[in-house]
Amino acid sequence: MQRTTEKYNKRDFWIQENQKYAEPHFRLTKAARLINKIAGDSECDLLDVGCGPATLMQAVRPNVNYYGIDIAIHHAAPNLREFDFIEKPIAFDNKQFDIIIAQGVFEYIGSSQSRKFSEIARLLRADGRFIASYVNFGHRDVQIYAPYNNVRTLDEFTNGVSQYFEINELLPTSHHWHHHEPNRAYMKTLQMHINVNIPILSRFLAVEYFFICCARK
Repeated sequence: MQRTTEKYNKRDFWIQENQKYAEPHFRLTKAARLINKIAGDSECDLLDVGCGPATLMQAVRPNVNYYGIDIAIHHAAPNLREFDFIEKPIAFDNKQFDIIIAQGVFEYIGSSQSRKFSEIARLLRADGRFIASYVNFGHRDVQIYAPYNNVRTLDEFTNGVSQYFEINELLPTSHHWHHHEPNRAYMKTLQMHINVNIPILSRFLAVEYFFICCARK
């Protein structure tokens, strides 16, 4: 199934596209819950790769020091950096991080996937955690968004992650008969608190997956 291309969307596309995520959506809210659980009450540094309008900053606890990078930043701030992190290495000055998250990123990373995993692994502190989201392209009603340039099966993507990280947990973001996040209030509430990978069923009904990882020793 693997389909990767060298064609990438640039800032003029993303400055419009990432405005769609200015308000917290389901996956982002669930990602914030995972981050807050990992951080606990300890002060820690978080890097949000592909942060867009930095909406995640609103949802993490005050003890989580938020930093974001993106190709299209709308409002400059000391904790945000704008650059093309496909062409340039993923970094934020010379900092290392306790938690790094990349949600809604690797579907757009083309053939740079392995290189970007390597860069992220080098930025993690000892015992740090990396959280990545990835679309389930094996869904029964799969929808492949036209700008995606890195389309892989779950096994293909998992193998790519495993070259650089130990996968501690693999969790569906949500389950749905159709390939989109839950949109009814009661289903959002129910699935926000469910972190279960259901054998066989999740392969066909998981909308996306969260990979929660640590760097290989």
